[in-house]
Amino acid sequence: MAALFLLLLAVVTPAQAIEPGDLTLTVTPDLPGGAQPYAREMVLLRLRGVYRTQILLEEMRQPALVNFSWTQLGRDHWGRTRLPDGQMALEFERTIAVFPQHTGTFTIDPFIHRLTINDGGERKQIDVRSEPVPFPVAAWTGAGGGPDAPEPWWLPARDVSITDSWDPDPETLNKGDTARRIVTLEAQGMLAEGLPPRPVMRTRGIITFAGPVKRETLITPSGPVARATYQWDIKKGVSEVIPLDAIKIPWFDTLTRTQREAEIPARQIGGGLADREEDLKPAAPASWPALAAAALAAFGLGLALIGFRTGSARLRLDRGQARRLRLAAAAGDAAAFRAALGRAAQAQPDLAALWRSEPDLARDLAALDRTVFGQTAESEAPLDLPDLARRLARPRRLGPSAALAPEPRLAPLDGPVAQA
Repeated sequence: MAALFLLLLAVVTPAQAIEPGDLTLTVTPDLPGGAQPYAREMVLLRLRGVYRTQILLEEMRQPALVNFSWTQLGRDHWGRTRLPDGQMALEFERTIAVFPQHTGTFTIDPFIHRLTINDGGERKQIDVRSEPVPFPVAAWTGAGGGPDAPEPWWLPARDVSITDSWDPDPETLNKGDTARRIVTLEAQGMLAEGLPPRPVMRTRGIITFAGPVKRETLITPSGPVARATYQWDIKKGVSEVIPLDAIKIPWFDTLTRTQREAEIPARQIGGGLADREEDLKPAAPASWPALAAAALAAFGLGLALIGFRTGSARLRLDRGQARRLRLAAAAGDAAAFRAALGRAAQAQPDLAALWRSEPDLARDLAALDRTVFGQTAESEAPLDLPDLARRLARPRRLGPSAALAPEPRLAPLDGPVAQA
């Protein structure tokens, strides 16, 4: 696409001799608040070239970037820009996210943009070089932690979020039962290899089997988003209720330059309805007078409901459908999520109609379709599947007017029926 744009520009732009200042390339680090970064913190390099000439071909030669990890954010952008003297010129833009690996003072060597140009009617190859960029990386001066400390794990990010899901709910477990826990950690402004290892989940009374860790990096225009999915199978080994403590994950907020904490929430294993002894005892037989009174009350209630039809119904996903949505969301599998959602909507059309009536939910369902079918715009933020699964699983009320609305009927094939 860029080559076609340059070719078209070469056709419509008149050839002229190259003068000093006609070809410039700059590299500017985008530092949050102007502060020096710490090791492994993301810094955006903004490359900008302004070229007042015809360009036939182009090739960007990047320096080795020793002591840095890096990734390019999206495609190069070519356009037109107006110069201070009123003339038009070609504008080239590229954004690269770099991550210094150590503390110290480094230099980003020049980028070289090799251009094939039309110089006064003559085809010529010329290298446009940027200036070297000093790149100091600050030493950590905060209280505890930091890039060089073995503990806790150094996690510099713009934002961190945690999603925790269980199947089945841990409070329903009895002795010998097993549940799967999936925790998804997402950090904005990081690469996946910078996320911490799987946390240790251990307490008295459970047996834990750790599953594989899945890591991925999503590239967005504002920077990479790192995601790690941790998995455990947890077996309850005792009959008592087991408290599972919260796990705190410290991280450094690169926007506010402060230390913060994310948390894998505390949960309780056992202690639900299935574990309560009083619920397991057989009910005492009721006396004949009590049964007769209950039957009479039920009959009267039935007559009242038939006569008045008041109140509203509550609709919600059944447990199996909600579970399939949670698992697909935790795995980040938008296609599987969409398939499970389609089956749920087919099984419960009234509930699906309520989803579509909520503007925010309808908007996110449309975004899900764009994601699955490859129609997402580059500027569109990634869809939060775990949050969408939670919102879909909430119970909803079907109001009296909706419950009593008559079903639409087809008109007679031979036209309206004549009234007698």
